[in-house]
Amino acid sequence: MSNLAQAFWVELLKARRSRMPWVTALVFAILPLIGGFFMIVIRDPELARSLGMISVKAQIVAGTADWPAYLNFLAMATTMGGFILFGLICTWVFGREYADHTIKDLLALPTPRTAIVLAKFVLLMLWAATLTAITFLIGLGVGTAIALPPVPAATIWQGGLTIAVAAGMSLLLILPLALAASAWHGYLAPVGFLILALALSQIIIVTGYGEYFPWSVPALYTSMVGPELAHLEWFSFASVILTGVAGMLGTIAWWELADQVH
Repeated sequence: MSNLAQAFWVELLKARRSRMPWVTALVFAILPLIGGFFMIVIRDPELARSLGMISVKAQIVAGTADWPAYLNFLAMATTMGGFILFGLICTWVFGREYADHTIKDLLALPTPRTAIVLAKFVLLMLWAATLTAITFLIGLGVGTAIALPPVPAATIWQGGLTIAVAAGMSLLLILPLALAASAWHGYLAPVGFLILALALSQIIIVTGYGEYFPWSVPALYTSMVGPELAHLEWFSFASVILTGVAGMLGTIAWWELADQVH
């Protein structure tokens, strides 16, 4: 346990000394502002007419100007933004050791490799949780500032739960990138995998088989919140969990068993 704590502290220091936390926090902070702008456009017909097609796009994305629509927009934005941003963070956390040529020094430390990998995963999970919390809290402030119609507190918490679940699924689905970054020694392979998974997820949704493809499930989940959620079966959520577990265990196995020639 002490080895894990020390390894996590080292990973935390690496993150603190980089610009990645600030850049990712800024991107996630912008999402509620975009959603708030859409709410204003939908609610103000004069502004909508002056902005032309923006009003149409806002209605397509957000629907009506109320808390449920706003929170669901944040959930959808977190799904897409989380998958991309979490993926880039995961790629950076695991791939930078090869890009910066520090992997040989890391492997020479008297610290179990499993502890090093777990420390990276813990950092990744805390990072993702922090970004999700930032989105939700700023969203509450923006929704209050633009005076969305009052709703019961349960509606707000339900929206927050949807955002958290969407972010959690996106996080699980990017864990295989850690294995890609480790096995192919850098950034290129995981970024390619990220782009491929993102493209396939949209194509497979259009074909009607999205519930069978793990990387399509978060998008379906955020678009089906409510009674329509019944269309997603248990195996859809199970496939997301299994994908994350496989990515984590595969990465640990690689670090422990694969020959590391550097």
